[in-house]
Amino acid sequence: MIVKTKNYKLDKKTYIGIALRNVLKKQGWIAVSVAVLLCLMYIWVPSIWWFIAAFVGLGLYILFWYIQFYGVTQLEQGKMLFEKFSYEISSQQIIMKLNPREGMPLKWDQITRAEARKDDFVLFVNKAQIIHLPHKIFNTDNERKFLASILRNKGLIKN
Repeated sequence: MIVKTKNYKLDKKTYIGIALRNVLKKQGWIAVSVAVLLCLMYIWVPSIWWFIAAFVGLGLYILFWYIQFYGVTQLEQGKMLFEKFSYEISSQQIIMKLNPREGMPLKWDQITRAEARKDDFVLFVNKAQIIHLPHKIFNTDNERKFLASILRNKGLIKN
């Protein structure tokens, strides 16, 4: 079975939100542990500045990643992520089509992981490249279920 979706263009704000959430899930423990260590310095040298430094550091960490993903939306190399695509999804590959004659195949082994959320599917190629498939681009509910079963069979989602 091949699932053919409607055309869809990834919104830049949606991209930044998904990518930032992904990085914070994967690497947020680093920032939190540094902040906790800074707060623990209060034990040896009591000063409110340890807490201020911890919260400023957390803010700067989040700001750093926000700027990174915002930059992807502005660069010429990242322009392709935000073009209008239709997708042809099969158990072998995903074809991202700009028009009926131009498309780019993406094998399932290039996808590192996926999330099946309430209103969409998010496929992660790497930290900066994602494929966002909202449920509204599928023609039927069976197509969504077929994609979910492919993702489960490939081991990309656990549910």
